[in-house]
Amino acid sequence: MRDKIIEVILGSGSDFVSGEELSKKLGISRTAIWKHINILREEGYNIESVNKKGYRLIGSPKDLLNPQNIYHNLKTEFIGKNIIHLESVDSTNDYLKKIGNDVQDGTVVISEEQTKGKGRLGRNWQSKSKEGIWMSIILKPEIIPYKAPFITLIAGAAIVKALNNLQVPANIKWPNDIIINNKKVSGILTELSAEIERINYVVVGIGMNVKSLDFDKELEEKATSLYKENYHLSRVEIVSQVLYEFENLYNDYIKNDYKEEILKICKEYSAILNKDVYIIKDDEKELVKCIDISDNGNLIVMDDKDNIQEILSGEVSIRGVKGYV
Repeated sequence: MRDKIIEVILGSGSDFVSGEELSKKLGISRTAIWKHINILREEGYNIESVNKKGYRLIGSPKDLLNPQNIYHNLKTEFIGKNIIHLESVDSTNDYLKKIGNDVQDGTVVISEEQTKGKGRLGRNWQSKSKEGIWMSIILKPEIIPYKAPFITLIAGAAIVKALNNLQVPANIKWPNDIIINNKKVSGILTELSAEIERINYVVVGIGMNVKSLDFDKELEEKATSLYKENYHLSRVEIVSQVLYEFENLYNDYIKNDYKEEILKICKEYSAILNKDVYIIKDDEKELVKCIDISDNGNLIVMDDKDNIQEILSGEVSIRGVKGYV
């Protein structure tokens, strides 16, 4: 109900909305309206009330991931037009996979906390309450399943472009890590439900450390957050920017099979191209030089004997020679 109240007040701009009008639109008493308004004020909404005029919004909390806050400035056509906001969940990816067949294309699940957040290759992802952006997008593209892994590169390109638009000098560690100051600030986990010739859905999970200042001991040397790097951005603004950039790049790929802009971004903002890195698979580690990204989004590397090979994203982990990158 509070989401609906905010929707009406946001839609009124600088005009007042009377308690009577809210009561009629929402089918609840004016006393109930007043109680909800007070709770919204406690959440950080600056709502002015004037006798015989009603209510109007002077300012909303820029960091509250309320769907109405995100909808208000969202410029997408379909991604994020349906947002499910949760206070806590085991994993936004797992939640969305459970309801994947019943929700519309582009639905976003976003949670203030994940109790079992996960990354690629089954790794845990620290997802404390209100310290980051923990969200998943469901997509239902009409493409052949083997084309789905490229969507991870689309997500990476969208995140790095959005952050750089917000004056954060972020880079990509192929294929799914976003880096600031040589440490990981964001990660992507793409999961697929498909049959032999058709995709049921793709779930793109995005985790981003925004306010986190303290990390578990094993993460201290390789993880960071926007706040830790002195970038104090609104989570709402980041989400809106990421969804907007993602939709633009995704539509180009799905509708036109256009990859050039995505690959250009991934190369321009790469944290590993023209560098020596370790390719890690199972218990084996090989030193290679990263020389390019293929048209299919695979990493092209050269070993110490000048042999060229193409690395698939699902096969390996990558580590820098002297650190995480």
